Amino acid sequence: MRYPPHLLDEIRARLPASDVIGRRVRLKKAGREWRGLSPFNAEKTPSFYVNDQKQFYHCFSSGKHGDVFTFLMETEGLSFPEAVERLAGEAGVALPAPSEDARAMESRRRGAIEVMELAASYYEEQLRAPAGTEARRYLDRRGLGPEIRARFRIGYAGPERYGLRDFLAAKDVGKDLMAELGLLYAGEDVAVPYDRFRDRIMFPIADIRGRVIAFGGRAMQADAKAKYLNSPETPLFHKGQGLYNLHQARKAAHDRGTIIAVEGYVDVIAMTMAGHANTVAPLGTALTEEQLGLLWRQADEPILCFDGDRAGQRAAFRALDVALPMLEPGRSLRFALLPEGQDPDDLLRSGGAAAIDRVLEAAKPLVEVLWARAVEAGPIDTPERRAGLAKSLRETVAVIRDETVRRYYRDEIEERLRALSPRAAHGRPNFQAGARPGGFQRRPGRPGELPASPRLTVAPSPLLARSTGFAGGGSFREAMIVGSLVAHPELLGINVEELAELELEDPDAASLRSFLLDRAAEAAAVDAGLVESQLGRAGLEEAVARLAARVRPGDRWALDPHADTVRLEDALRQAMILHRKAGALHSELRQAERALVEEETEANFAWLCDVKARLAVVAGAEAEADVPETIDSTAP
Repeated sequence: MRYPPHLLDEIRARLPASDVIGRRVRLKKAGREWRGLSPFNAEKTPSFYVNDQKQFYHCFSSGKHGDVFTFLMETEGLSFPEAVERLAGEAGVALPAPSEDARAMESRRRGAIEVMELAASYYEEQLRAPAGTEARRYLDRRGLGPEIRARFRIGYAGPERYGLRDFLAAKDVGKDLMAELGLLYAGEDVAVPYDRFRDRIMFPIADIRGRVIAFGGRAMQADAKAKYLNSPETPLFHKGQGLYNLHQARKAAHDRGTIIAVEGYVDVIAMTMAGHANTVAPLGTALTEEQLGLLWRQADEPILCFDGDRAGQRAAFRALDVALPMLEPGRSLRFALLPEGQDPDDLLRSGGAAAIDRVLEAAKPLVEVLWARAVEAGPIDTPERRAGLAKSLRETVAVIRDETVRRYYRDEIEERLRALSPRAAHGRPNFQAGARPGGFQRRPGRPGELPASPRLTVAPSPLLARSTGFAGGGSFREAMIVGSLVAHPELLGINVEELAELELEDPDAASLRSFLLDRAAEAAAVDAGLVESQLGRAGLEEAVARLAARVRPGDRWALDPHADTVRLEDALRQAMILHRKAGALHSELRQAERALVEEETEANFAWLCDVKARLAVVAGAEAEADVPETIDSTAP
């Protein structure tokens, strides 16, 4: 074979199918997949689907399907070698020359994988043998019984220096190959090569096809120099380019729409036992760009679940810094931090699966961790310190490569920074010595004691209190958005997708939204006169009148048929962004309130305060605009 399977896998791993196919087909996110019009048949309703996790496309209208290589062959008439060469160039993958040497190399690779499989089977047998009695007892104490041991192929390397070496030598495996695969210690200073893994619980590491390519070993002896020992870099194993358990987690990740990354092998097993089979772990290193890419292949917002100690926090911050430049619209991370001093295995044994579920449900978006890291780095009780915070955050956000995501992050950070100003309106945090962002102040009491009835200690100004945005209602905003599009249906073409995705509570707004979407589906351009007549026939004139009455005085200019189009487009865009943001904040507020009711901790109280402070910022922006335009009384 000219192109070995592992090389084709590497090209696919570096080039998501949606990226390659999206150059020719306009794709739109549809759940866990992408959808678009068929490139093979003329159609009006999309029937062409792309799945990045499976690296596969399927066209229901034509019945065609395949991977990125097949797609280029089908759409551009390329031969298979031509398709491979083009995509390899884009992926930065060097292709082997079609020679005897390349064929020999592939044959050697197959032989190496066979050797690793022999080693894995040997370790499994050692665990079942009398020599593995203490190892089995240790695993039993950890709750890792026979079924879970078989599922993860857990084994045991005995204390002998030459146990695996002699076993493989009896299978005609050369010592040089054993050393090359990291199974032996060998070198000029080693007179007789000996087993790398001794007296350790063994965790096989598999590639995405489930083939064993390396091992991780956990020492049985407490005084061992290294608690965990991993295989070195080998022709099969590159620790920064894979994830432990990915081959088993992929299906569960696809079914659930998310994937979880934890810190270690036992953590993965504990999460699986708790019902989260969609869990993986890095291979003895901090998360790399390649590993984040693998996570994003499985889900748009993977959850990183780190241990509840300083090391776990540092790991979260390192992952944040790696991820920031790579963020794209709809692609981010969430962070779930475990209770202090616990890892998933500890938490499972102390609190059961429900305790792990609560941690995952409380996972915070990346922007929250970014903000928390900045404000917790030191006091921000003086103008100079707040200026330093602002400078640091702006520089951090500037590394985001995607222009749209960078702009939204910049807007979010600027809103939060404005809320820190002591001159901000009432309802913003009041900074004193030792004050906490979000307005949380520890009240007098015993060390670590929470207030008896946690409440946000800052009160909104009268202006904010009158704001429907602060109160939680968005009907005035829904009225402005839908009412503007009823009056200006010609703008539907550029807003139809966003309109369809808005969450609306007002029944009149929802009815009129459905009417507008039906009109947009019927014609590429919607005529205002035709819409007006159809509204009457549909019996929606009263709904239009009720909706118009709910539009704020300051926004009623948008209902004027002669309103400036450029100004209206900008106002609609801002209103939709604000509506989505307010909805997300109110949803987060409900989560924070539930978390505080379930567990009155300082962290949950601080979270609630922070959400309310951000809601106050949004409400403040709306309250300032909630003023009718001034009318010149001297005008004729």
